[in-house]
Amino acid sequence: MRQGGAPPTGKWVGSPLGGVSTPEPLLLADLTTRFSATAARLRALATGHPMTKWLGFMALLSDAQDKAAATLPPMPGIDPSLVEQSVAARMPPLAADGHHRHAAWRDGLAVLFEELDSKDIPESAAAVIANMRGLPVNDVEDLADGFLRGALSMGDVGAALYGAAALQVYFTRLAASLDASTLRLLPQRGLCPCCGSTPVSGLITASGPTPGTRYLYCSLCSTAWNHVRAVCITCESSGALLLKGIQGGSAAVQAETCDDCHTYAKMLYQVKDTKVDPYADDLASLGLDIMVSEAGWARHAPNPLLLVG
Repeated sequence: MRQGGAPPTGKWVGSPLGGVSTPEPLLLADLTTRFSATAARLRALATGHPMTKWLGFMALLSDAQDKAAATLPPMPGIDPSLVEQSVAARMPPLAADGHHRHAAWRDGLAVLFEELDSKDIPESAAAVIANMRGLPVNDVEDLADGFLRGALSMGDVGAALYGAAALQVYFTRLAASLDASTLRLLPQRGLCPCCGSTPVSGLITASGPTPGTRYLYCSLCSTAWNHVRAVCITCESSGALLLKGIQGGSAAVQAETCDDCHTYAKMLYQVKDTKVDPYADDLASLGLDIMVSEAGWARHAPNPLLLVG
């Protein structure tokens, strides 16, 4: 199944005759709206926000991702037999840490740079981009490897923002080319069934045939997959979960904390705000991350675009 342009208007498949429906196990990203929806939401959230300028810059980056996703030529598809073998072994067919990347991911990086060059971006960002353009291809690939394997050095975190953004485009395009009906959820339900990455946030639906369903949204390939509620996405326990939010803040964005493993994950509630976006709302709620982290919980996994934070 495909995700819709924005979570509130996703495309669902259900029985036209009614009856009990079960949630779709996973939703592949819609390339025509995945990044443009995030950019639009970031701009909406930036109004009156303490981090207005930063959110505006991240919206420009999402615009550039949308341009890359829309204009790059098609990539070679994934061999269906390899997908079948991975799924049969309960492994992600696009395993981020083992996938042999096509050079097309660097074409996406070039589009990001071209798009940002034409915008009013901070001098520090322009300097990082200029430096990356001068790197040998092997160094750029090493940066991508370090990011995907969680082995970046502190000196690489600035460049990693753009590498991560380009890799998001690359893996989202690959995942969107798969046949969702051939894929299966992983035994480790907190990991993406397409690429094995961690989710950036969870979203509890308010519409569709099964409202109240929780989907986790992949931080890399933008796939969404169903995960039972009231279960920690890190340790899978269910007895020590609490929701925490900022008093006076958005009721749509909550931190689900687990006292068993002392981690937390962001959860977005469409019933509180039908316009929530799994990627934009995570970036715009850093205050919640700070509050929960200072109280003793560790985030289940970082947002790849926040490594510089």
